[in-house]
Amino acid sequence: MDLFREFSEEMELRDTIPVIGAGGWGTALATVLVDNGYKVILWAREPELVEEINSQHTNSLFLPNAILSENITAENDLSKFADFPFFVSAVPTQFIRSTYSNCGFSLKHKKVLNLAKGIEIGSLDLCSKIFGDLGLPSENFAVLTGPSHAEEVSKSTPTAVVTASEDENYAFFVQKLLSNENFRVYTSHDTVGCEMGGSLKNVIAVAAGIIDGLQIGDNTKAALLTRGLAEITRLSLALGANAMTLSGLAGLGDLFVTCNSMHSRNRKVGELLGQGKKLSEILTMMKTVAEGISTTKSSYELSKKHNVEMPIIEKVHEILFEDLDPKIAIKQLMTRESKHEWWW
Repeated sequence: MDLFREFSEEMELRDTIPVIGAGGWGTALATVLVDNGYKVILWAREPELVEEINSQHTNSLFLPNAILSENITAENDLSKFADFPFFVSAVPTQFIRSTYSNCGFSLKHKKVLNLAKGIEIGSLDLCSKIFGDLGLPSENFAVLTGPSHAEEVSKSTPTAVVTASEDENYAFFVQKLLSNENFRVYTSHDTVGCEMGGSLKNVIAVAAGIIDGLQIGDNTKAALLTRGLAEITRLSLALGANAMTLSGLAGLGDLFVTCNSMHSRNRKVGELLGQGKKLSEILTMMKTVAEGISTTKSSYELSKKHNVEMPIIEKVHEILFEDLDPKIAIKQLMTRESKHEWWW
């Protein structure tokens, strides 16, 4: 018996897999699961979205222009998922604790694949720690991350991602569950590194958008991505991550796509800031969550807690929350004390 089948039987994996959170990424991953022969039941907070998915097979709110399989259905009652031993969580980071604190079932014997990328405001916890606080054993947690915009995944664009778990058998299970000719999954045991790369790249993407909004140029963005990756790596190492993880899909790969793609909500926030709009204006325009905004606040505080110098993230924080002029922020970064390129 192969390991995937053995692991699946052990956790009583069914032909229907729950995805809790019907945002763009949760819905896109549902299409991957359907392509691999599973049925998916999505949990959506909005009753009108449940009705749309079930009757029209679309998700116009979070994944416009995608036609969903009839094997994807939706449900508004979270307690209906109580009997499933495994589920995918696509709930944004800042809402994980409140969602599963009131879900109507215990996480103690569940296995969770988390899609959210962020650091919780206040606690400064990664998603793995939040789920642990909610009763999920650490070996039953896996994260999926990497360069994977929902709009392209839902169109079966060739995509490579990485899944990480303390339990290598669980990571292997997720790899086999999701892999197909258009969706390639690598495994890792560096959960912290994968979570940090996926979280902090959103902050750097806001900065990249500012460069686009100011129409500065390619040299500047190349410098930003490179030095931004150095900052991501420094803070990740302080939390126990492996530096090599940040040079892979969870770090460099996700950073590149999020800083350059027209699909990136975080880059778009930055672009609007660069064009002169204020954060309050931008938030009223947005229908979806840009995790980079909240992650800027939490990563800035986390860097202070661990005494890690992160000048780019500090300036993004000042632009977002202290109304610093982006042009002044760039000048301040360019005139900092000279450094050796690699320093920890």
